[in-house]
Amino acid sequence: MQHIYAVEKAFLIDFKRFERYIGQHTAAPVPLSSNWQALLLSASSLGVSEQLSAVNTFLHQSLTYMPDSMLYGVEDYWASPAELFARQKGDCEDWAIASYISLRALGIPDAQLRLVYVRAQVGPANSGLSQAHMVLAYYPDTEAEPLILDSLIQTILPASARTDLTPVFSFNSTGLWAGSGNQKSRQSATARLSRWRDLVQRLELQGVIL
Repeated sequence: MQHIYAVEKAFLIDFKRFERYIGQHTAAPVPLSSNWQALLLSASSLGVSEQLSAVNTFLHQSLTYMPDSMLYGVEDYWASPAELFARQKGDCEDWAIASYISLRALGIPDAQLRLVYVRAQVGPANSGLSQAHMVLAYYPDTEAEPLILDSLIQTILPASARTDLTPVFSFNSTGLWAGSGNQKSRQSATARLSRWRDLVQRLELQGVIL
């Protein structure tokens, strides 16, 4: 299980480099990285719906929520899967990014996945209160309603059922979109989003090539 190749040939995980990073950043070896590799291997033969469910369940069962301020000493840090698994703790962005990379590694094309920055409703529907949040959207095809994978709830639901979420923008490794529409920005997420650009650079050093 040294490498997992996606259908998109440009995508590769070098698990030797991945585990080397984890070994350098945790006091004692943890099985989470090995369990993730086993998940990707076992799910590689499944249908897409089962892959979504397998990745979603694994992350919900394996990770504990902790804000960036406590983990990294900053208000907002987008952790890589290696950083997330070394600590076994993270926030919504870390969870969504790990979901995205897991599904890419299973061969789901980038065009069918978007990381979505949203405002999530807090409290009663009429409270008007919301907080920044990130989820992962899977599009069965370009015209279909996306399914939402979310660290807040384990059930995967269509976007229309998530009335508590208001999209602000979405992106993947090839594009950037405003709101919930399909109007693609002329600039890529790597060009526009400094945290994504920084994350992509760290991913490459840790063995994940988008």
